[in-house]
Amino acid sequence: MHWEQLLSLKRFGDTHKRLRKEQDETRLGFEVDYDRIIFSSAFRSLQDKTQVIPLSKTDFVHTRLTHSLEVSVVARSLGRLAGKQILEKHPYLKEVHGYHFNDFGAIAAAAALSHDIGNPPFGHSGEKAIGEYFKNGNGRKFKDQLTAKEYQDLIDFEGNANGFKILTESRQGVEGGLRLSYATLGAFMKYPKESLPKKPTSHVADKKFGFFQSDKAFFEEVASDLGMKQTRKGKDISFSRHPLAYLVEAADDICYTIIDFEDGINLGLIDEAYALEYLIKLVKNKINTQKYNSLKTKEDRLSYLRALSVSTLIEEAVRVFIANEEAILKGEFKTALLEKSQYIAQIDDIIKLSVEKIYKSEEVVVKEISGYAVVEKLLDVFINAVIRKHHGQESNYDKLILRLIPEKFLKTTSSIYSYILSVCCFIASLTDGKVTQLLKKING
Repeated sequence: MHWEQLLSLKRFGDTHKRLRKEQDETRLGFEVDYDRIIFSSAFRSLQDKTQVIPLSKTDFVHTRLTHSLEVSVVARSLGRLAGKQILEKHPYLKEVHGYHFNDFGAIAAAAALSHDIGNPPFGHSGEKAIGEYFKNGNGRKFKDQLTAKEYQDLIDFEGNANGFKILTESRQGVEGGLRLSYATLGAFMKYPKESLPKKPTSHVADKKFGFFQSDKAFFEEVASDLGMKQTRKGKDISFSRHPLAYLVEAADDICYTIIDFEDGINLGLIDEAYALEYLIKLVKNKINTQKYNSLKTKEDRLSYLRALSVSTLIEEAVRVFIANEEAILKGEFKTALLEKSQYIAQIDDIIKLSVEKIYKSEEVVVKEISGYAVVEKLLDVFINAVIRKHHGQESNYDKLILRLIPEKFLKTTSSIYSYILSVCCFIASLTDGKVTQLLKKING
């Protein structure tokens, strides 16, 4: 893979090449991507979607919105630091093509801003609830009407694939979705493969899938234009990651490792003294002991250690990225950046404690169980209504139910898969509060 191709400014529908050296520096194309994402309704909905604690009314607990903003800030720093060293290593990128180190930061920031845009309500349990409906619930009856990959799209419903759909899907009058640059879309694609074969290798890019069957053609166009290395061809396609996708992933890893941990401390799920000890181990080579000891409140001590931890891991992720740039460009780097970090033992300790004390806490588990019930019921009601309409058999009740689905999700199609996937994407678009309110209305 080659940087000058990977940093493509091309957008859906372009008939001419966009050159970096001809860009308006006051409104760079990659920065336009960021603006389009942040003003989108899908992004705004993240303010009422779970990060860790479902339906939490505590003001210091992160939602998907605040998490995404923080990840974008970290990704921007990662991109700028890495970009500076890449341009020093490959000066032709600046001298011939006109790229600046800020371009790398802008691409990474935009991709990171949208990294959770496709997540359903109730976080990852929302994804699992949709999948369970088709794997073990009433949705099993559709298996024989779908191809193997279409069915796999549903039983492993994936927020990353839904995010790609949201960012790129055309509808009447809105061709190409948000029409982001191909470079940003490439950096967004953590898992550039189909739902099948499932986890064919241990490579981090094969861990999940990144697009639904409905979006396969455009995905291939983007990947091919960027020169992403194709790793499987024929009926099963996959590509190596865009290099900047590793930085976006690292930004997410840094934020959920450190900031979810911070939420757990603030909620009282993790004892302060125990937790601060873990963070101090991570930053022991950088901590200013005199400054730390002068801080009198838990909030200030935690804030100082959090900022220092994030800074430490940013520098570490960039070090690993640059050290392995050649392998990354060849598609041969097989793990997340932080997996190769010198701090991996400290990171693992923090994550292990977070899993035990936060992710498995009673508050989280009980509300995830509720999320399963809510999502399953709504899928049943809306999918049955849509399918009966497809067969011309809808009841008056079905007609009323269908009025609750925004028009953009009700496409005219002959495909059972498209109808079902549209309902899943509609449910995924709902916020935690909205999905709960909608079930109450349907139940009278």
